Amino acid sequence: MRRAGVSAGTPVIVYDGGQGWAAARAWWMLRWTGHPDVRVLDGGLPSWEGPLETAEPTPAEGDFVPRPGTVELLDADGAAALARSGILFDARAGERYRGEVEPIDRVGGHIPGAVSAPTTENVAADGRFLPAEELHARFKALGVSDDTPVGVYCGSGVSGAHEVLALAVAGIPAALYVGSWSEWSSDPSRPVAVGPDPQ
Repeated sequence: MRRAGVSAGTPVIVYDGGQGWAAARAWWMLRWTGHPDVRVLDGGLPSWEGPLETAEPTPAEGDFVPRPGTVELLDADGAAALARSGILFDARAGERYRGEVEPIDRVGGHIPGAVSAPTTENVAADGRFLPAEELHARFKALGVSDDTPVGVYCGSGVSGAHEVLALAVAGIPAALYVGSWSEWSSDPSRPVAVGPDPQ
């Protein structure tokens, strides 16, 4: 980050090709390591209406010093506990949550108690986030109240970061289980739920 010119006192704007998942993961990582002012360009590069250039800049080195742990992070045990004491969202596609398909990991299904909330439903057709009030209403309908602790996981922690960002847009703080389903399902001793219900 220092080589990229990042300093603690300089705002950082992150964007990607449009889906927003990679930008959201970078946003989350910078926040987790303590950067105080990180934003995501909503809609990514396709939403940019200004000029473009192809030259690669060479910024002066920044002074950013990572301080991990600034935002809440879940491990597998913490995710399991949160699924029972609060709301744990599964940000993957519904068919992966239900265990109907699993293209990547050892087994399909979801963490028992987790609620299906595909991150693709947080954005409009143009890839931009839904308005904050619509996102808030969506998460409220999925069980979030003012005092509910919230966590998110996905397959490998990338689309889950996008859901954490959607929750932040809605004014709802949320922790990320970075290991996500790939870590959870790699341990045969951990329980697996299938079907449409959290169980």
